[in-house]
Amino acid sequence: MGRKNTDKIIFKEVSVLDAGAKGVSVAKTEDGRVIFIPNVVPGDVVDVQTFKKRKSYFEGKAIHFHKLSEHRVEPQCKHFGVCGGCKWQNMNYNQQLFYKNNEVFNNLKRIGKIEIPEFEKILGSEKQFFYRNKMEFSFSDSRWLTENEIQHKDEIQNRNALGFHIPKMWDKILDIEKCHLQQDPSNAIRNSIKEFANQHEIPFFNARNHEGLLRTLMIRTTSIGEIMVLIQFFKEDKQQRELVLNFLSEKFPEITSLLYVINGKANDTLYDQDIKLFKGREYILEEMEGLQFSINAKSFYQTNSEQAYELYKITREFAGLTGNELVYDLYTGTGTIAQFVSKKARKVIGVEAVPEAIADAKQNAKRNNITNCEFFVGDMKEVFNAEFIATHGKPDVIITDPPRDGMHAAVVEQIMKIAPEKVVYVSCNSATQARDLALMDSMYKVTRVRPIDMFPQTHHVENVVLLEKK
Repeated sequence: MGRKNTDKIIFKEVSVLDAGAKGVSVAKTEDGRVIFIPNVVPGDVVDVQTFKKRKSYFEGKAIHFHKLSEHRVEPQCKHFGVCGGCKWQNMNYNQQLFYKNNEVFNNLKRIGKIEIPEFEKILGSEKQFFYRNKMEFSFSDSRWLTENEIQHKDEIQNRNALGFHIPKMWDKILDIEKCHLQQDPSNAIRNSIKEFANQHEIPFFNARNHEGLLRTLMIRTTSIGEIMVLIQFFKEDKQQRELVLNFLSEKFPEITSLLYVINGKANDTLYDQDIKLFKGREYILEEMEGLQFSINAKSFYQTNSEQAYELYKITREFAGLTGNELVYDLYTGTGTIAQFVSKKARKVIGVEAVPEAIADAKQNAKRNNITNCEFFVGDMKEVFNAEFIATHGKPDVIITDPPRDGMHAAVVEQIMKIAPEKVVYVSCNSATQARDLALMDSMYKVTRVRPIDMFPQTHHVENVVLLEKK
C-alpha cells in the first residue's frame, strides 16, 4: 500500500469479490474495509486508487489489472465506461443474471427477514441489446471532451453533442455515435438530426447559460413498428423549428408521431409541458396478445416491450385467476396489467395517481372492447380506503406494482385490513419490496418468487412475489 497526493491511497492487488448495488463492484482492504469500484468484474485482481474515503468504505478506480476475471467479456459499445448507462456490459450475461438473482435473494432475506420459498429461475431477456422502446437524449453546445481532446483543445471546432449526461454532471453531455439500447432507426434518427443541425448552424442548448434552441430528443418505438419522435426546443423559432421537423418528416417517413415542445423552464421534464403535434397522430400503438395500448409522450410504459409481456404473464400466472375473482390493480398506470388479466377475472378495478394515465387506461379498455375493467384516479393512500372498498367490493386478489419507493405504509395497512386471499407484488426495487413484505408477514406467507431481467447490461432487476394468507 502506498500513498499519493496525501488524500489518495493506492491498494495493490485487490481481488474484486462481488457485484454491488448501483452496478459498481465490491472489493475489501486487508483490514476489512469495503472499496466500491466501477468498470471491474468480480474475479478481476486490480490495483485501486481511491478518490473518496468514508468511515466504513472507500470509492476508487482500477489503475492496473493483474488478472482478468473469467466472467469478463469485451464490451460491444465504444462508449462503455464513460457513458455510465450499461455498467455491466463487460460481464457475461449468465453472470449478470446470477448477481441480479443474488441481489433479490439478499434483500428479501436481510431486509425482509422473512421465510422465503426456493426462487423460481430468474427469467433472462432473449434480447440483450437493442431492447429498449424509449430513449431520451440531450443536446449540448459544450460536449464532454476526452483527456486527449483537452490537451489539443485549440483544434476542436465543434463542441456540439447529442447524447447522454455524464454520470453526476448535469451540464456535461457525451456525444453518442451508436447506442446499443434501442432498435433501428433510433441511431439513424439521432445522428441525422445532429448532422442536419450542424450543417444549418442551428444552436444546441447550453444548460449553464440557458441559451440555444435544440434541447432534448425522445424516441419511442413499439414491437409493431410504430415510432414516436419528440424534440424539445428551448424557445419558439418557427423558421428553424419547422426546418428541423420538416427534415425529419421527409427523411424518416416511417415516423408515426412527430411531436415538439417549447420549453423555457430550468428543467427539461415533460410532465407539465404542452405537447404539440407536428405530423401523424398524438400516440403510438403497442400490441400484446391481441390487445392494443396507446402510448403518448407522457405515458409510462415498461421500457422493454418483449420482457414486459413475460412479466405480465408471470403476474397473471401467480394470480391464478379462474374467472370468478374481483381483482384490484394498484398503481395501475395506463392499465396494461389490469387489461392483460381481465379476461381471466370477473372484474378488475385499477387505481392510479396520474390523471392522464387513467384517461389512457379508459381509452385503451374501450379500444380493446374490455367491459370488466374500471379505473379510478387518486393518491393510493387516500383513495384506497374503507369507503372505496364498500363501494367497489372486497377483492379476492390484489396486484400491486408500485414505483421504486414501494408502497406507502398506509396502503400496506389497508391491504392487511381487507385481507384478500392473494397479493401479487411486482417490484423494480427488491429492497423496498422486502421492507413491505416484512410489514405483511404476520398475515401473509410468501409462496412464490420469480425475478425477471428487464434491463440486460445494467444492475436493475424486477421481481414478482406471490403472497397467500397464512
